[in-house]
Amino acid sequence: MNPKHFLFGMAVAIVLSQHVQAAEVDQENFGSVEERRIENSIIEERANIRKEQENIALREKELKTLEDSVDNKLAEMDKKLEELRQQQKKIEALLAVKTEEEKKRTQELAKIYEKMSPDKAATSLSGLDQKLAADLLASMKVKAAAKILDQISKQKATELSTTFSTLQLE
Repeated sequence: MNPKHFLFGMAVAIVLSQHVQAAEVDQENFGSVEERRIENSIIEERANIRKEQENIALREKELKTLEDSVDNKLAEMDKKLEELRQQQKKIEALLAVKTEEEKKRTQELAKIYEKMSPDKAATSLSGLDQKLAADLLASMKVKAAAKILDQISKQKATELSTTFSTLQLE
């Protein structure tokens, strides 16, 4: 007989004998079939509980990953929001400078119109945008504005007066 076959046969015999002994010990531990059935039921429930615990752990890990992702997105959004606020402040500052510059130029232009003869100033104002013309009149001295309005057509003077009296803040 081949020594390899012999060793293999011996190993199989040892394993089988251990299995038979374990089965006998299992049967000795239980007093009845009912106890064995209950023990098997407990073993199955333990396995199910372990499986559920693994599933719960996996879900908790997934939730943690999602939570971290949401936190990162919120932080990113907060950063973008702050950048937008900074941009808004810059735009508001630039707009304030622009508005102030426009006001200054309107006042300078009003001084020029004040120095013109009333009939030439009236002709020039008649061709301007109504709001600009009203702003110019508002920036002039009352006496100069009155002389210019006296030279403008009645309809245009009425329109400018209405615009002048309803100036809106922008």
